[in-house]
Amino acid sequence: MANHQSSEKRIRQTATRNVRNRYYAKTTRNAVKKLRNTTEKAVAVELLPKVSAMLDKLAKKNVIHDNKASNLKSKLALYVNKL
Repeated sequence: MANHQSSEKRIRQTATRNVRNRYYAKTTRNAVKKLRNTTEKAVAVELLPKVSAMLDKLAKKNVIHDNKASNLKSKLALYVNKL
C-alpha cells in the first residue's frame, strides 16, 4: 500500500483516468462498428469525419497508439469509398 501522500494521489488520478479512457475508447469502438455496419453511402460519408476525429483525439491523449488510429482511419476511408 502507498505510504506517501503523492503516491496516494497518483493512485487516485490513475483510477480516474482509467475509467475515463475506457469510456472514450468504448464509445469510439462503437462508432467504428456503426460505421462499418452502414450500407448507405450518404450516412457513411457523414459519419466518417466524426469517427476520424474521435480516433485522432484518442491518439492525441495516448489512449490508443498513433499508428492504430491511422490504420483504422485508412481502412474506414477505403470502406466508405467502396460503397
